[in-house]
Amino acid sequence: MERTIATADGITLRVTEEGSGPPVVLVHGFPELGYSWRHQLPALAAAGYRALAPDMRGYGGSSRPERVEDYDVRQLTGDLLALLDELGEERAVFVGHDWGSSVVWNLALLHPERVAAVCGMSVPFTPRSRRLPSVSWAERYADRFFYIRYFQRPGVADVELAADPARTMRGMLCGLRAGDGTALIGPDDGRGVVERLPQPADLPDWLTRSDLDHYVAEFARTGFTGGVNWYRNIDRNWELTPQLAGAHVTVPSLFLAGTADPVLWMTPPERQVEYLDDLRGRVLVEGAGHWVQQERPAEVNAALLEFLQGL
Repeated sequence: MERTIATADGITLRVTEEGSGPPVVLVHGFPELGYSWRHQLPALAAAGYRALAPDMRGYGGSSRPERVEDYDVRQLTGDLLALLDELGEERAVFVGHDWGSSVVWNLALLHPERVAAVCGMSVPFTPRSRRLPSVSWAERYADRFFYIRYFQRPGVADVELAADPARTMRGMLCGLRAGDGTALIGPDDGRGVVERLPQPADLPDWLTRSDLDHYVAEFARTGFTGGVNWYRNIDRNWELTPQLAGAHVTVPSLFLAGTADPVLWMTPPERQVEYLDDLRGRVLVEGAGHWVQQERPAEVNAALLEFLQGL
């Protein structure tokens, strides 16, 4: 079932919902959609949960405000609170993937009373840095290409990604595995992200032509600016949350990723352990890449259900 909810600031979110019972909210990342949870929704519903997967603001059937500032951490977490309010629920379990993980980790810090538990996929919890992220990137990647720095200038990455949505989505979905990291970090040779992404002749087994066509059609319609604007708020998010210095996630938590996910090289998950006070597990799916919940749904669903049933 699809429904539309409205937030206090006039944003509408398209939400796919299945099942009844305790709510579990599934939060996608970049460049994804609520559709990215198509394998988890029925599994959670069958197990007695109310599973909800929104298209986050900037994506798919949800609102795409124009201002960069409309995509900061307060707005993104606020949308999830508005979803809870619309459901009449005090709390929910929140599961995020990629950028969605960053959003749900922050939600657990900012509004722990609304979070029954939290699961981050692919992107581990990262404590607040001591200085602006952009300052650290400038030093660490002074002579190298780094995709988040590339995403900072409005009208650059957006145009490149939207020029050929089919090439962008094929490269993104088929290419983000260990060994393909030059799409994200590599020699600064003047190329953007898309030209660095591999274009395999065949789709992987987990991605059907229909799946790819769905992503391509949606991003051809919406463009990528909304999603890229999330990245443009990383410094702003740091400035907005000085109270999170040294903060711990106190609610039950789970981390899940594929062993072939290049994000684990960029952000080693071992660093998060001391900040997760009730870490219930760290699940690494052998051989899975970045899109773990789509690539290996059986293993991911089993781990999620074990976590949920243990709460």
